[in-house]
Amino acid sequence: MFSKIEVNGDGACDLYQWLKSEKANPDGNPDIGWNFTKFLVGPDGQVLERFEPMVTPEDIAGQLDSLLG
Repeated sequence: MFSKIEVNGDGACDLYQWLKSEKANPDGNPDIGWNFTKFLVGPDGQVLERFEPMVTPEDIAGQLDSLLG
């Protein structure tokens, strides 16, 4: 089961602190502004891309080959 975690601020969990430090939003702000922000992490553990909430899984699917290629 999952429990609620913090994604911004001093109480942000380690995973989200790291993800945000690797990829800020397009405006340069690392904070997550709203639910459904997505991160793509490559097989080597590198954060390849950050997708804001309005980007759909279908939009991401079209980019996967080039991002993971």
